[in-house]
Amino acid sequence: MATVIDDALEARLAALGDAARDAARTLAGASRAQKDEALRAAACALRDGSAAILAANARDMALARQRQHSAAMLDRLALDERRIEAMARGLDTIAELPDPVGAEIARWRRPNGLDIARVRVPLGVVGIIYESRPNVTADAGGLCLKAGNAALLRGGSESFHSSSAILTALRSGLSAAGLPEAAIQLVPTRDRAAVGLMLRMCEHIDVIVPRGGRSLIERVQQESRIPVLAHLDGNCHVYLHAAADPDMAVRIAVNAKLRRTGICGAAETLLCDRTAAPRLLPPVLDALIAGGCEIRGDAEVCALEPRAHPVSEADWRTEYLDAILAVRVVAGLDEAIRHIETYGSHHTDSIVTEDAGAAERFLASVDSAIVLHNASTQFADGGEFGMGAEIGIATGRLHARGPVGVEQLTTYKYLVRGTGQCRPV
Repeated sequence: MATVIDDALEARLAALGDAARDAARTLAGASRAQKDEALRAAACALRDGSAAILAANARDMALARQRQHSAAMLDRLALDERRIEAMARGLDTIAELPDPVGAEIARWRRPNGLDIARVRVPLGVVGIIYESRPNVTADAGGLCLKAGNAALLRGGSESFHSSSAILTALRSGLSAAGLPEAAIQLVPTRDRAAVGLMLRMCEHIDVIVPRGGRSLIERVQQESRIPVLAHLDGNCHVYLHAAADPDMAVRIAVNAKLRRTGICGAAETLLCDRTAAPRLLPPVLDALIAGGCEIRGDAEVCALEPRAHPVSEADWRTEYLDAILAVRVVAGLDEAIRHIETYGSHHTDSIVTEDAGAAERFLASVDSAIVLHNASTQFADGGEFGMGAEIGIATGRLHARGPVGVEQLTTYKYLVRGTGQCRPV
């Protein structure tokens, strides 16, 4: 019986893939006006359909509570009018962005008269595998559409009803603009076998973008036969340099950790220079604890803050996605950079300092996709970068790094124009 079910699921996914491939061919030649019309119409459909989306989300939330998911998971899953409006604004913002398709990246002429241009083209069909956050459905669908790609989405089982309701709005936008509804599709099953099948759909999917926890990313990287645009975990750091402004240190540390604990840009480790720790750490830790954060500190931190718990080696490598923060005192800038290089995930790291020289060294030396000076790590977001939205934060080094927006969802080809040139024998 299992084999029959697997065969049936494989056939369903192949049908989705065939439809996506056909839609991708249409989108590749669609005008900017047509794509932007679809995005704006989808934004309107999200706003008009907010009641249905919230009702679907309520079903998902009820099931998640029954299964006793963590508070952080529930926060990632929850939708309200404000978050629906944020999705709609994201689509409107994407519509305002320049169309990357056909954009000329470079052009030159060879001595033999050949005119060579490098231009942006869509990736084709993008498969996105993600976990609990239903807003990814709108973000990924909108970004892929603007970049001329078809999107095949496999959302988390926790957000199944929410994502399905959001997809209805997106497809309404596509229909209004005369574009194929198959340009954005959601895998219509909670069966976990669908993930493994997607990772083998080489004929249908051109790139896989996983967005979720480390276990999901590692599984995709190990099993995929399709190129992967990886979004690894966000073990993000805030480093309080000796020249940090005390008030700014409090504001940034609290925001970076507690604004939303369940997102990949949330700070998981706080580092502080030893010479400034007695001055900087007490007010920072007091504000964090007052905000409900558990502090896990080294011996020096525990001596300064009796409410802190002893830290373990594993804590330095942990993405909590919760109101827990590992805190360490370091000898200075060099040790802070070594700690981040040893334990970090190359996602997002920030320095707080009024010393411009130290800031520039940190920015140049920390090998992360996003490195900030005097700003919260929670700015690690495509919307905050002016991209409208993002599919994720890519932490690899090939093709894309940092927020994956419209441009990162394209590749390029060369257009070579001649006047009859032939290569000499």
